[in-house]
Amino acid sequence: MFSPKEEGMRTKGKLISWNEEKGFGFITPMAGGKQIFIHINGFSNRNRCPVVGEIVTYTQSSDKQGRPCAVKATVAGEKSSKKTKRNTSNVSMVVAVCFLIIVVLCVFATKIPIHILALYTAASLVTFTLYALDKSAAQKGGWRIQERTLHLLSLIGGWPGALIAQQKLRHKTQKQSFRIVFWITVLLNCGAFVWLFTEYGAATQIEYISRHLA
Repeated sequence: MFSPKEEGMRTKGKLISWNEEKGFGFITPMAGGKQIFIHINGFSNRNRCPVVGEIVTYTQSSDKQGRPCAVKATVAGEKSSKKTKRNTSNVSMVVAVCFLIIVVLCVFATKIPIHILALYTAASLVTFTLYALDKSAAQKGGWRIQERTLHLLSLIGGWPGALIAQQKLRHKTQKQSFRIVFWITVLLNCGAFVWLFTEYGAATQIEYISRHLA
């Protein structure tokens, strides 16, 4: 685990490289000198993915092995956007929780069978756990969870857990291609959920229950 020791003066530099999978990169000081290592944990705001070419202000420190690294790094203009990001995070959490509450209410109103609630609950818990494992692996440079696995779990009903994990763990919130596919899985799953309330969907539920749960 990345754990810097001592801290020094504030320095300005340019992010010249970034490995999104492993969560680290290098900064070139504006005043000249050797490149300096920076880990994702070295950024004050870890709810965004660093972008190569950004101007960064940081404090020079050292890791457990005595190697120089950057900590408490901030990107120009990010302070003004923190409130917006915090609001977006809150909205995402509310969407996930409200959807699960709707599923619970539908079960109590006997609109859908309880195994639908069980599916959403189990899938969300598994998805949240895998997001946590994937973030830990990204920080330690270990084996990563495949993105298609995370998307499949979201598609079958784990997207509320994924949404909560993304915001609570600050993971998978910046990669645009991942976000697009993720929201497609959410829309498809919500479409399937709404279909359960159609005449054909209700008939299919009754047939399934009579065959498998009777």
